[in-house]
Amino acid sequence: MSARARVARSEPLNELAAEEAACRRCQLYKNATQVVPGEGRAKARLMLVGEQPGDSEDVEGRPFVGPAGRLLDDALGDAGIEPGKVFITNAVKHFKFERRGKRRIHRRPDAYEIERCRWWLDLERRLIKPRVIVALGTTAARSLLGKPTTIKSVRGEPIALEGGGTLFVTVHPSSLLRMPDRAVRAAAYRTFVKDLKTAADAL
Repeated sequence: MSARARVARSEPLNELAAEEAACRRCQLYKNATQVVPGEGRAKARLMLVGEQPGDSEDVEGRPFVGPAGRLLDDALGDAGIEPGKVFITNAVKHFKFERRGKRRIHRRPDAYEIERCRWWLDLERRLIKPRVIVALGTTAARSLLGKPTTIKSVRGEPIALEGGGTLFVTVHPSSLLRMPDRAVRAAAYRTFVKDLKTAADAL
């Protein structure tokens, strides 16, 4: 569970969360426990966008509360960013998974699901009006840019977004958790923190 404090939603964000809960724009709602709307400061200058909820997020109804969320909170702290001052959300609002026995294994959203859910991310952006957005991984980058991209090709570079704001692209924190080599993982973590600092410096 993340140590990040729950921030009370503004009325517009509450209304948006209720609308998201009723979403039928794709089929992912059918198997998910619940929708997972974004959360954080209503007028945050920094927005973080991940891929989709994981198993823990699907159960709790909050973004980034599992292992990747704890790593993200640590990285934000090391980058000098207070987690409570950002808005954190996902490109896709429902958990996509396949069952293997009793376990629910994450499956990456496809292009159709990303595009159908982009509607909600765009509405979040209009309400929050962040100055800087960080895309955590290729799914988030695709949603925000409207086309496929690779992290390597744009990492660390400011990108002006249609509709306002500057985008930075980095890895998803879950990718660090999958690295078996401790030294490689530590180096990747330092680069991840550097990416977050670069985004914060652009505020």
